[in-house]
Amino acid sequence: MSRCVIIGGADIYNYDRMKSYLTSEDFYIFCDSGLKHLSSLGVKADLIVGDFDSHPKPDTEGEMIVLPREKDDTDTMFAVKEGIKRGFEEFLLLGVVGGRLDHTLGNVSALLYLNSRGKKAALVDDYSEITVVAQEEEFVKDSFQYFSLLNISGVARGIMVENAKYPLKDAEITCEYPYGISNEAERGKRAKVLVKEGRLLLVKVF
Repeated sequence: MSRCVIIGGADIYNYDRMKSYLTSEDFYIFCDSGLKHLSSLGVKADLIVGDFDSHPKPDTEGEMIVLPREKDDTDTMFAVKEGIKRGFEEFLLLGVVGGRLDHTLGNVSALLYLNSRGKKAALVDDYSEITVVAQEEEFVKDSFQYFSLLNISGVARGIMVENAKYPLKDAEITCEYPYGISNEAERGKRAKVLVKEGRLLLVKVF
């Protein structure tokens, strides 16, 4: 099945990088002011969702879901749930980092939400690609300048990092101390990351 790509309204400066992640097979959901990226990304909106408090409601014959302004779900979270409802197993979130910190953290929570439901998901901004590591091996190519492991969900234990400048074995990372910032894959190798208990954000820096 194709991948669900969700576009939010945070600023994007490197459209070429964003476009390098996209394919013609993707299903595109634009959230409210994410519509400002439509022409620059050069794709077609398969679905538009939003309460349109930050962008004019578009005049379109395409599929659109108009949301109330007073609701529990953010526009992005609604789009995530809608993608799950439609059967997608893989998600990519763009334009969801930057500007208001509460919105950014809320969108990182959406990434954790997808992981908790067994979906493969990544969040990409101008500086990095972010995924969740939890009980499965993840790899980092040496083409990334740095990678960081961050905990925003309890305690992660049994952390292993191999083929990296700063290897780890059976380590623990809590939410209170940023122990895993700015590691590097060894040149010519892929760093390997494994978390046996809990989960971490893996931030791969371009």
